[in-house]
Amino acid sequence: MNHDLSHHDTEPTPFWRSRYAVGLIVIGAIAAYFLLSEHRAHFLGALPLLLLLSCPLMHVFMHHGHGEHGGHAHHHGGEPGPTPSSTAPTPPSGDRP
Repeated sequence: MNHDLSHHDTEPTPFWRSRYAVGLIVIGAIAAYFLLSEHRAHFLGALPLLLLLSCPLMHVFMHHGHGEHGGHAHHHGGEPGPTPSSTAPTPPSGDRP
């Protein structure tokens, strides 16, 4: 009894390369077409509002809010860099009149 079990050793195909994923994409495209064709007036009416709302959302997600505007080194575990005022040379105290 010599069974060939080599087909059990292969890895399964990922979901996005399966025929179920192709069906899901086709059904999603059809649903999106009918949704946009039936509600085009609502979508185009809300477009200026969505554009205005994108500005604060981009600020929050891209700048990580308003907290701690100092150097970004502390976010990555490093020490914050020197401030510009601490790097400026100070005159010796003996030069003052």
